[in-house]
Amino acid sequence: MARGSHMTQRYGGQQGGFAEAIRAFAEQAEQALDATFREIVIEIGSSVIRMSPVGNPEIWAANVAYRTKANKAADDYDFKVAIRNTLINLNQDNFTKAGRLRKGVKYAKPLTKTEREQNFATNGLVAGQGYVGGRFRGNWQFSIDSPATEELDRIDPSGSQTIAELITRVQALTIGQTAYIVNNLIYAVPLEYGHSTQAPHGMVRVTLSRFQEIVEKAVAANRV
Repeated sequence: MARGSHMTQRYGGQQGGFAEAIRAFAEQAEQALDATFREIVIEIGSSVIRMSPVGNPEIWAANVAYRTKANKAADDYDFKVAIRNTLINLNQDNFTKAGRLRKGVKYAKPLTKTEREQNFATNGLVAGQGYVGGRFRGNWQFSIDSPATEELDRIDPSGSQTIAELITRVQALTIGQTAYIVNNLIYAVPLEYGHSTQAPHGMVRVTLSRFQEIVEKAVAANRV
């Protein structure tokens, strides 16, 4: 008994080294979980932002119809030019014996690219003049524990500003909290469900289809 008491006295407190190692590992594991969670949220948020369509007036239905009509008018003009020149060629009286056009007889000229654009407005817009796309992309908002409810006036065609803000705000996120990435613009739902030819399968649904892959990459990168 005395011997046991002696060992207890002599080595008392020494077993704390193992407990300290467990504590350190637990802290490290917790930090790795937080880092993994943040990385997953950043990739999900960045994905929906990058995939978000940016408004382009040139592909709006009204402008496509207008340009189609303008191009047809320009094509009709060039077709008439071709007919006129063919008729000139078919009339031998228009040529000298050497085969050159007689003085006063001239071929009609087809439209140049510039003339098509300036005279027939083949690149014209009837809707969206001065429009700058990027409001939808700039309206993705990240928040913790409760979703954002407002709309933003931010115009961010590249999405870089929105992604940078996402990355900054995500740094406060820890395991156990709820992360929200929302877009409150009224046309967000139609865009998600195929309203835009730029993102026919949406942004959220495509990102969700990659969810397992995103998680596995984040876990591998932050493994303890």
